[in-house]
Amino acid sequence: MAAGRRSSLGKKRINLALQGGGAHGAFTWGVLDRLLQEDDLEIAAISGTSAGALNGAALKAGMVTGGPQAARENLDWLWEQVGALTDPGIAAWLSMMAPSASVSSKMIESAMPFSMLDATTRMFSPYVYGPFYQNPVRRLAERFDYEKVCGELGPDFYVGATNVRTGQIRMFTGREISTEVLMASACLPNMYQAVEFEDPKTKTIEAFWDGGYTGNPALYPLFEPQYPNDIVVVNINPLIRNSVPTTPQEIQNRINEISFNSSLLRELRAIRFVHRLLADGRLPKDAMKDVFVHMIADDDLMNDLSSATKVTPNPVILQQLKQAGQRAAAKFLEDHKPSLNVAGTVNLEDMLG
Repeated sequence: MAAGRRSSLGKKRINLALQGGGAHGAFTWGVLDRLLQEDDLEIAAISGTSAGALNGAALKAGMVTGGPQAARENLDWLWEQVGALTDPGIAAWLSMMAPSASVSSKMIESAMPFSMLDATTRMFSPYVYGPFYQNPVRRLAERFDYEKVCGELGPDFYVGATNVRTGQIRMFTGREISTEVLMASACLPNMYQAVEFEDPKTKTIEAFWDGGYTGNPALYPLFEPQYPNDIVVVNINPLIRNSVPTTPQEIQNRINEISFNSSLLRELRAIRFVHRLLADGRLPKDAMKDVFVHMIADDDLMNDLSSATKVTPNPVILQQLKQAGQRAAAKFLEDHKPSLNVAGTVNLEDMLG
């Protein structure tokens, strides 16, 4: 029986919903690193998209190998590979002397290599490279131990991808998860060719794009009765930007953020609707799950970043994002840990208007 289906005496059980956002997923790395240090927290299930799926796979495989400490080490390994830096201590040291992440983001955005990459992805299809095409996510995804990622031990794990043919979300779990599934979940169509493979459910060849278009992340798999009511969303795409974007890069960046947040907001509205029905007595208390929503985010930091740092995994910025995630998780635990398994800590009425 999966750990997600067992009750641990004295522990607060939570589900994790991990957003995608390219290299900004290093923020989630920091959040998970901090949460895994809490002996009285138990992660029952994980839903992840794109970078969130990679983080979830690393966490689950590590938990199966050796518990929370092994999960932290596995997350360190993952992001060392992303940053192509074998000594994270050097990056952590450099991050203390480097410009802030927001300054670095502006520097990268104005640099010629990024400008050329940005222009190329807007003008050319990823299919023009023919036999020279390579998906860089493969070198990460194929190195996971799928016996552990797909096994029954540890938290239950769900990965979202978008079916290109139907435009619908496809949630993979258990033995369905593979190298191709993780690649599909992180497949931005303007940069990578659609990932095609035989869908274990339909037994037909299907093409998939990034799961963020239809579920970033998907919450509904975590509504199952065997899981706790608490869903902790690790949000790395800012919901609100107070300034109006004016440059082409700012406009495209905000369009992407709105697109990738839309599915999450739809599910949050559905949760709010159920809350209202339960509160008004229009639904019996046991008719539907009363989901407790929590969120760990740093919108101030993410407002200072852009798509430039999403697609440029600078090891120093990755360390700064990790540290920001650790701080955000520590603040969440300080403010809201007593509310876990008791009540939600996100005011959906205020958030959704």
